This record gives sequence, C-alpha cells and structure tokens, in this order.
Amino acid sequence: MTTLLDVDQLRTFVAIAETGSFTRAAEIVHKTQSAVSMQMKRLEERIGRPLFARDGRMSKLTEDGERLLDYARRIVRLNVEAVSAFGDEELTGRVRLGVPDDYADRYLPEIMARFSRVYPGVELTVFCEPSSDLIVRLDRNEIDIAIVTSCGAYRASEIFRQERLLWVTSNRHATHLDTPLPLALGRPTCNWREAAIQGLDSMGRTHRLLFSSGNAGAISAAVLAGLAVSVLPTSGLRPGMRVLTPADGFPELPPCRIGLLRNPHEPSALADALAGHIVSSLDNLSAGAAAE
Repeated sequence: MTTLLDVDQLRTFVAIAETGSFTRAAEIVHKTQSAVSMQMKRLEERIGRPLFARDGRMSKLTEDGERLLDYARRIVRLNVEAVSAFGDEELTGRVRLGVPDDYADRYLPEIMARFSRVYPGVELTVFCEPSSDLIVRLDRNEIDIAIVTSCGAYRASEIFRQERLLWVTSNRHATHLDTPLPLALGRPTCNWREAAIQGLDSMGRTHRLLFSSGNAGAISAAVLAGLAVSVLPTSGLRPGMRVLTPADGFPELPPCRIGLLRNPHEPSALADALAGHIVSSLDNLSAGAAAE
C-alpha cells in the first residue's frame, strides 16, 4: 500500500529547508524544537531516506531532501489552495510583493491584472528593489513574497523561469568596439555584473566600469545613449538595443534563472494565491520549454 505523506510534516520540512535551521523553523510553524525533530524523524521513516545533513550549525538537505523539497512545496501549496477554495469568506487583506525592476516593466502588468480580477478585495503592495535587498526585506518580515534572480549564495528559491542573459549595446552606436570596453552594470552584489566581468576577463578583453546602478532603467538609458555595453535577460531588451554574440567577440553568459522566495515568518493564503498567479503567468520550465 502506498504511504501517504503528512502535510503538516511537509510544511515543517519546507520551513527547515528555507531557513537552514530546526530552531528557526520551529518558530515559524509554532512548534517546539523537539516536536520539529520528531516530525522530521517520522518523515524520514516514511520516505525511507535521510533528508538532512549537518553542516556546522546549519541543517542542509541531502540529495534526497532536495528531491523531496519541490514535491513538498507543491503539496503544501495545493493544500492551502484547496482549503481556500472551499472557504466561506473571500480572500481579503494585504499582500506585499517584491520584484526587481529588471522584471517589473515586463511582468508586473499581467501579474497584477490577473490577481486583481480574481481577488478584487486584496490590496497588493509592490516593492521594486534588487534581489539582495528583497531578501533582506523577507528576513525582516517586510514583504510576503519576492521574485528574485536565483543565486544559491542567498538561499534556495522556487525556480519557475529561465531566460538567456545577453550582451547588449545601442543599435545606433558602435560602443562595443571601444577599447577599453565601457560597461554599465549593476551594483557589486549583482550576479549579472559578476558574470559579465568574469566573461571578459576570461577572454582578455580590457574593460572599464563606466556606470553602476541598481536601477534597470538607468542601465538601459546608458546603453541606449551609446555610452556603454551591458548585460540583460531576454525580458529586459528594449527597442533600440542590439544583442551582441560570440561573432561580435563577446563570450556566452550563464542563463538567468528566476525564482520565488516566501516569507518564512508568516505563511499566508494570500501569499500562496499570489505565488500561484506568478508561476502560472511566467513559468517556462514545467513543460520543458527551457532546459535546466
């Protein structure tokens, strides 16, 4: 007979995975640490595999734990959606979304329109900031959910979209031929900035950082004005930009992976509902449209 998984155990498991700590997870799910430990012992018994490996004070997932995490998130999310669907009251209140402005122009209109049609009684507050700043806001319980550029150095996110990361210049200028190459890139914490500089260094291309900003609009303005070359995901391309390829002497860049991070302190039906709309609007991985 197939062994069914306990949703409450899975919710605790997700909390541990997202915080890296049994102690912090216990606070989130409102249980004692011993109760959390017992839940995970029983979950491991049901799965028949170890799910955690100690790494100093942190609790990291084993390979089997990583496999279970995606299933656990989906099961918990569906459970919340099912309960909400048969609730007597329409969802109301306020939900706080964080999104980098790199994605805001392209993605927010569709997300906001779909969500508002389904939940007209919900107030949606949006914060447009770089991924690293949004993660700080999550830790401070200032937002409920964030769309971020995935980076394992921060924490594991629910990856739902992948795009190409591209070199771009103005189609009216030949800035990409300048030596040293002038660059307009994000702040020092930006993954795209690091990838761009590493790529140029690997091929021995001299460059200089002409313009640095955490604002995507400012970066695009510098590119369109013919002042500098930059890197942007496919969704960030603007009319008047030209994509530079290896044929132009520019190296291939790693893909841009986009994911969701949730507030570990106060899970809510509203945040889960918004997450569902975001994924359904932007997901290009589930059907194999993009390779991992």
